[in-house]
Amino acid sequence: MITGKLASYGAAKRGIIPGVKHRQHRGLNNRAENSHQATRRPERIMKRIKSAEQAQRFLSVHNQVANLFRRPANTNAADHRKSRARAFGVWAEVTGVAAGF
Repeated sequence: MITGKLASYGAAKRGIIPGVKHRQHRGLNNRAENSHQATRRPERIMKRIKSAEQAQRFLSVHNQVANLFRRPANTNAADHRKSRARAFGVWAEVTGVAAGF
């Protein structure tokens, strides 16, 4: 388990999962922290999610919408434009909004 240097992490780990190796380092958990950036950006915009229910509503839809608009790897500009047009077409169909792009 890799955590930051907060002292309470060690105490909690000893109480909950004592058999696991624990490394405390300032930079080792950057990979785990960075994986949450996509959900943190809208959270900052909304000035923090206020409740568990609000978080659940947001997260239940977030990945589906993000995957719809995520750019496929190694595509040229023409394929990217086709992919975006398809994504906006699906978005317009699902939301009932006219696709004015």
